[in-house]
Amino acid sequence: MRREPSYSLHKSTGQAYIRIEGKMHYLGPYGSEVSHERYRRVKLQWLQSPEAFKAKQSAAKASRKLTMAELCIAYLEHCRTNYSRASQEAVHSTRAIAPISELYASLPAEEFGPQHYKACRDWWISPDRSRTYINAQARRLVRLLKWGTSEGLIPPAVWQAVKAVEPLKRNRTAARETGPVRPVDAAIVEKTIEHCPPVVADMLRLQLLLGCRPGELCRLKPCMVDRSEDPWTITLAEHKTAHHGHERFLYAGPKAQRILAKYLLRDQNACCFSPAEAQQQRRDRRTADRRTPPNEGNAVGTNRKAKPQRKPKEYYDTSTYGQALWYACRAAFPPPDSIKDDAEAVTKWNHKHKWNLNQLRHSRATEIRKSFGLEAASAVLGHSDVGITQVYAEADRMRAREVALKTG
Repeated sequence: MRREPSYSLHKSTGQAYIRIEGKMHYLGPYGSEVSHERYRRVKLQWLQSPEAFKAKQSAAKASRKLTMAELCIAYLEHCRTNYSRASQEAVHSTRAIAPISELYASLPAEEFGPQHYKACRDWWISPDRSRTYINAQARRLVRLLKWGTSEGLIPPAVWQAVKAVEPLKRNRTAARETGPVRPVDAAIVEKTIEHCPPVVADMLRLQLLLGCRPGELCRLKPCMVDRSEDPWTITLAEHKTAHHGHERFLYAGPKAQRILAKYLLRDQNACCFSPAEAQQQRRDRRTADRRTPPNEGNAVGTNRKAKPQRKPKEYYDTSTYGQALWYACRAAFPPPDSIKDDAEAVTKWNHKHKWNLNQLRHSRATEIRKSFGLEAASAVLGHSDVGITQVYAEADRMRAREVALKTG
């Protein structure tokens, strides 16, 4: 007896599908009545006569037009294959196609035009999302169509028409406007670190010393570190510009070496920094701060869920690393008692006193530029163009003030 194929979810696109003899047949938006009706019809046709079902599908495929959902699925597979994990492009592209999955999944790809593109872009607009983020996601949709054109899946006119649409302009939409990323004050960093587990505290200090990207630090492994001479050389196999053929090195001086040394005494191919280790440190600290005598109350380790919903990973990624910083910021800068009963005011307070991991890279760039010049900052940050470093390294305004006082 044949095993009945199940009704399943394709997570990347939100489409329901049925898998028959290794081939996926898409049914429409997951959970919709239409998709359930198609599922029952397709399953019944296959169970009644597999050979007739195959012949019918082959004939339909020859005459059917490629849909946007199928184009998106093919493009995501391309991203997973051709982009490194460090670039996060596959993750960002999966998020970028969300409006297509909801609005135009069944639309023939060759009919996708500027009006559909604008509707997808408008789908993102809200006060919670910045204009720059929405424009970045919209550019990924253009990139999707460009790839489809290069593969001969859609006519060139589709990509050319959408490419002509102007991006969202500043202060002309309901999207939130953001300012440039600024360096974070050293005092704020130290105050935040006081509320971090030792692992996260060391990560923040090390990132500030190395001037690296958060993802580069998360993927750091002992096998990448050459300790044969000072400073230690860290060779990154995966990084943001690896697909362009660029090499990326980090250099750890004495301060960075003292932080990093204890994390190198583990499997050479294991990531240096572990959320599981940080969680155990938090538990050890709570146990040390416990006021109830050990022979009274709950035994250590028993006052928690037997089966937690999520177990900590063995390595940090940019999401969990950023989340750890967010928790520390909230602990380091609690809202005043006068607004604790106002949820909206508390949310605004927390966002105002939150800083992000990329600000550490800006801080390091600014410090190096002041002491050693722009070219030195560019070398440490791994930029192939000094002009890019200008964005990271804050200009030294004190020098401009001195010039104005003396000559102006």
